[in-house]
Amino acid sequence: MITPRRVSYAVLAATIILTGVLHLGVPLLVVLFSYFALRQLYSLTRRKWLALALFIIAVAGVAAAGVHFTRTAVLALPDVADTSIPSASAWAQKRQIELPFTDFESFRQVIVGALGEEASYLRNVANVAKATAANLVFSILGIVAAASLSLKTGLDPYRGTHRVKNNLYSICCDQVSRRFRDFYRSFATVMGAQITISLINTALTAIFLLAVRMPHAPLLIAVTFLCGLVPIVGNLVSNTIIVFVALTVSLKLAISALVFLVVIHKLEYLLNSKIIGDRIRNPVWLTLIALILGERLMGIPGLILAPVVLNYLRVEMLTVEVPVQREEVEILNR
Repeated sequence: MITPRRVSYAVLAATIILTGVLHLGVPLLVVLFSYFALRQLYSLTRRKWLALALFIIAVAGVAAAGVHFTRTAVLALPDVADTSIPSASAWAQKRQIELPFTDFESFRQVIVGALGEEASYLRNVANVAKATAANLVFSILGIVAAASLSLKTGLDPYRGTHRVKNNLYSICCDQVSRRFRDFYRSFATVMGAQITISLINTALTAIFLLAVRMPHAPLLIAVTFLCGLVPIVGNLVSNTIIVFVALTVSLKLAISALVFLVVIHKLEYLLNSKIIGDRIRNPVWLTLIALILGERLMGIPGLILAPVVLNYLRVEMLTVEVPVQREEVEILNR
């Protein structure tokens, strides 16, 4: 007969595999991040409902800020382009470089042409909008699931009403809960390392922003820290925002910001590998391999989940005792 422990390992493995096959990395990460935030808020407030209320306010604030910034960026883009493109054209003419655009409209036509015909471009936009809408719905469901877990945990809440006390279903639920609890602890361990990485990244970026007197520097520093809590993709978002704000000042400042951010974040793989590797007690090369495999198998969500899975495997394997023959003991002690 299959033991409940083996069933729990099979359930967790199936969850991770299906997450990759069905491209459900985003909702899984939303659940983990949301539950992590709720746990941190609960540790501060010691009241679940207050922690949930603060979490909802925070999520609503972040969503409103994202919508506001996106709307402002879309409205300001034509003016920014009309201001920056002439500077770019003059810079290119001095170096005898011919640019395929002279204003925002010609720049838009170049982008559309690079993506394909107009119909293909519209199709791509429709696909992006569809994927974004799906991820948004999944994210909302993930937040609801995390809130539910924070209020009432357990897969078998009515265990006391079962006729058979130690029935197979309840025991399997206990084992599955234990596996996922250990997996979450691995995620929390990695997140602790990610907070350290975000602080380092924010400090370096703050030095640059203050040195060049970037507009809205305090706000950009806060955005850099918050986005930095999400590995890789968070830095892409914060970098895009910083370059866009720099572009509203001058093309030269935008190029300087872009070069600085590229140089800084080219080192992020090594920084992630070193700090996260030390936190989860794995060598840098093994963490690097996990990051690369995670990205190839699941994209950006795989980059975030790879060190979590690696740490979970190490922790689980450390709990399993393997009989060792005398000859093997002598080899290990040499």
